[in-house]
Amino acid sequence: MTTPQSTLPRRLSRRTATVTGLALAAALLTAVPATSAPSGTSATIGARALAAPDIPLANVKAHLTQFQSIATANGGNRAHGRPGYKASIDYVRAKLDAAGFTTSVQQFSSSGATGYNLIADWPGGDPNQVLMAGAHLDSVSSGPGINDNGSGSAAVLETALAVSRAQLQPAKHLRFAWWGAEELGLVGSKYYVNNLPTAERSRIAGYLNLDMVGSPNPGYFVYDDDPAIEKVFKDWYAGIGVPTEIETEGDGRSDHASFKNVGIPVGGLFTGASRTKTAAQATKWGGTAGQAFDRCYHSSCDTTANINDTALDRNSDALAHAIWTLGTGATPPPGTTFENTADVAIPDNGAAVTSAVPVTGRTGNAPAALRVGVDIKHTWRGDLVVDLLAPDGTAYRLKNSSSSDSADNVITTYTVDASTEQANGEWRLRVQDVAAQDTGYIDSWKLTF
Repeated sequence: MTTPQSTLPRRLSRRTATVTGLALAAALLTAVPATSAPSGTSATIGARALAAPDIPLANVKAHLTQFQSIATANGGNRAHGRPGYKASIDYVRAKLDAAGFTTSVQQFSSSGATGYNLIADWPGGDPNQVLMAGAHLDSVSSGPGINDNGSGSAAVLETALAVSRAQLQPAKHLRFAWWGAEELGLVGSKYYVNNLPTAERSRIAGYLNLDMVGSPNPGYFVYDDDPAIEKVFKDWYAGIGVPTEIETEGDGRSDHASFKNVGIPVGGLFTGASRTKTAAQATKWGGTAGQAFDRCYHSSCDTTANINDTALDRNSDALAHAIWTLGTGATPPPGTTFENTADVAIPDNGAAVTSAVPVTGRTGNAPAALRVGVDIKHTWRGDLVVDLLAPDGTAYRLKNSSSSDSADNVITTYTVDASTEQANGEWRLRVQDVAAQDTGYIDSWKLTF
């Protein structure tokens, strides 16, 4: 228990202290229950979604062998505008056509050459909720591009074929894509997104991107763009005891950016490119510290010998898990927001106050990634303790107090696993000021399902 301090010395030390709130800010990114949540919280998504099959590594590697053969037969690469790229498109399309997908090839022009996107739709699922997974299929001109990005393309292809083998009947409509001319600046995926009518864009519930998932000195990186998608991937990796890190090396440099830039939720996986693996990462994941994750990045040696089987296998299985979890779970459409904009004064060092948001018209439970947007104006936010109260009274801690956090205001979005809670009902934001001499109010807050 912390030794109490007198009011005056505490206030003086707070006004002159160096702000050390970075660790606190990181801790606030994920909300945790303030009280014990009902049992089964972590398994709720799994209970509502079908379990994914294991993706055979041998099948994924067989696709890589075909990409290598295609490159070898076509000047050593599968680059945009070169015959090896079109042959790669033809190979993937033939596999999907035979498996019962509806495929289409979209043409575009870039750098004086014709490019191609391949789109494959699996029949069924809600057409107003489209879950996409994709990868760029082109290589650079200097090599066959087996890790970059035959690995992602092969994992997406084999996951699609697993959907067919299972004769999956998803809740969401499933769409898979292979992009052209990514190496020239995301040209293919930008063309696809920019040519979608606004109504069609709004129907895409999420896009999962795989770009380099078999690096020979691998790391295990997860995109942190959409919290719901991020959680699905992180939970899968946690389940097999493999730690992950947030992906930063390729941020904005692969096809997910084309979707993210128009407001579509995105996520994905990555095993590293030219950055160097640190000693801490080598301790965590194995491999060689001081060496690039992929020493053959954008080089002629990016062949089938440039693949780590364990990383490729894990990421293929992780993608399948995400497709099955996000695609078959009976979740309501994302993006519906309920908000309260009425000001509520927060007493200085006083009792907790609440602001209510009634939620109606939903079916089933709240999502595993319920977004809680908070706008609290306050002259010393470290005084504040903030909780989300579910309709049944269960409290989810959003923010603890901290005497070292002297910044003003709490304006952020938290993510809560509220999947055990009924969606409909009165949700409340509870705020308490636990120290004297600073004031504020709840400006507004909202729930996004």
